[in-house]
Amino acid sequence: MESRLSTLILLQLLMTATLAASQPADQQEKKYEKARQKMVQEALVAAGVKDRRVLDSATITPRHEFVEKKYRPYAYLDMALPIGDRQTISSPFIVAYMTESLDPQPDDRVLEIGTGSGYQAAILSPLVKSVYTIEIVPSLGRNARQTLRQLNYKNVYTRIGDGFQGWKEHAPFDKIVVTCSPENIPKPLVEQLKEGGLLVIPVGERYQQTLYLMRKRNGKLVSEALRPTLFVPMTGQAEKDRQVQPDPLRPKAVNGDFEQGPKQNKFLAGWYYQRQMTWETADDAPQGKHYIKFQNQTSGLAAHLIQGFGIQGSKINRLKVSAWFRPDQIKTGRLVSEFAGLTISFYDKNRQPLNMVWIGPIQGTKPWHRLEETFRVPPSATEGILRVGLFGATGTMAVDHVEMNPISR
Repeated sequence: MESRLSTLILLQLLMTATLAASQPADQQEKKYEKARQKMVQEALVAAGVKDRRVLDSATITPRHEFVEKKYRPYAYLDMALPIGDRQTISSPFIVAYMTESLDPQPDDRVLEIGTGSGYQAAILSPLVKSVYTIEIVPSLGRNARQTLRQLNYKNVYTRIGDGFQGWKEHAPFDKIVVTCSPENIPKPLVEQLKEGGLLVIPVGERYQQTLYLMRKRNGKLVSEALRPTLFVPMTGQAEKDRQVQPDPLRPKAVNGDFEQGPKQNKFLAGWYYQRQMTWETADDAPQGKHYIKFQNQTSGLAAHLIQGFGIQGSKINRLKVSAWFRPDQIKTGRLVSEFAGLTISFYDKNRQPLNMVWIGPIQGTKPWHRLEETFRVPPSATEGILRVGLFGATGTMAVDHVEMNPISR
């Protein structure tokens, strides 16, 4: 089943890309516009983004212009995509969510750390007075500058440098948004934020981060935890200062038994995304007293959790993965890729996708049962993404005791 499903998904994606490339330019633009509108409704509005100005900006911002041509067929899916040099463009939801959290106002001067593709700066551009954005990777900085100029974003100013140091010449800033994750908040950014200003930043370990909203009061930051996130690390000085490093020889599912319940920000520890999911308590849980439950009634919508992990494919030959499932009236979606289960995607050191493996598809109605698979790890793999839930399938599915166990070469 695994190899057959993999082939069908690959053929489906290749067919989508081929059809898109063969269409006239005006027809492609209409298709992109329709896809953007669908993205805004299904990935932003349905996930809780409410600010009308942010939604309008996402509706008019051509995300496909900020990714390589080979990834344009996927530009309006709610997913991160590679942009080269080990960096990614964040998912549309997280960009919109961070923008909304920043509370952008027409007179704001905003500093962005981590230009990347330029998409976040483009979303901010019509909402504020000016955007100053810094990228540490020269090639990405140059590409973003060119894209932003071609699309006529006149109030966005770019710079190549280490965002850890901020942009002192144009400080202080009303708002600062950081699109990469340091272990601790860089002091220069605190100094360059106006009194009363807002800072949105993901902070934490490489694969266990929390997105914070911080307000500067009396020279110090008052923080509010928003949600778990998974961003690329802030490089340069921030990475040199990092104290906690992941162990790629011992990948594991953090809080895989779901016994660590929601925190003050209402999200489970260890996992991010957390769409259409509830945390349940019951005596019949396969492990401990708790499990999670996904519910989705709209074919194509996501209801799942995601977690990142480091893995050294040159040392780890296989990965044994297992979980307990209790499906109730699960039906696959319209597309082959819309199913219920567990998936793992492997990436190389440049964050290029290598392959995806999965447990599933899970269908119908069944009592609690344990499924286990042992997957080959690509020798060039350096990290992976674990996903569990309903990937566009409909119905209800309970999940518990997700485990990963590496097998050395």
